[in-house]
Amino acid sequence: MRRGYWRDSGDAVGAEEAWNIWAPHAYDLLMEVAGRYQEVITYGEVGKEVQDRSGVRTSALLQNWIGAVLGRVVHRAHRQAHPPLTALVVHKDDGKVGVGYAEVLQMAGQPPVEDEMERERHAASARLDCYRYFHASGLPADGGKPALAPRLEQAVRRQHSTVPQPRPTCGRCGIQLPVSGACDYCD
Repeated sequence: MRRGYWRDSGDAVGAEEAWNIWAPHAYDLLMEVAGRYQEVITYGEVGKEVQDRSGVRTSALLQNWIGAVLGRVVHRAHRQAHPPLTALVVHKDDGKVGVGYAEVLQMAGQPPVEDEMERERHAASARLDCYRYFHASGLPADGGKPALAPRLEQAVRRQHSTVPQPRPTCGRCGIQLPVSGACDYCD
């Protein structure tokens, strides 16, 4: 198996050069994703697609280079006054943006968001900005609404549906009421 970075022609490429080649492809890909309301893409899909589009390959683990590529996308979007396209990129397993999302906040002059769900809500709002800016197909006439990535939304719904609701208690003695609603001790 080949190691490092190389072109389909077999010529070796340095890591920085590969990242610089992949970044415009990632940018174009993310603009395409932004063109479809509520669409997101995984880090792995971005990684595969930029290699396929560019003809530059790597044996390096995705987590060792995707941040460098997406960091370039963050900076370009900021320079071009585009919304943060990297908000469209989520983890396959949980539907969350990565820790690199902090760079989006930094470029916007905003403080880091430590709370994970608050960061996800910020990313959802940024995704909506992308859909609106790039005139996404399927965008509702009312402009749409921020939404968590589908996988994360499912997890949040499951979590809320499995949290048992507290049963009512007796107003006099404080003991939990039976299904009948009448306190066995006080009524």
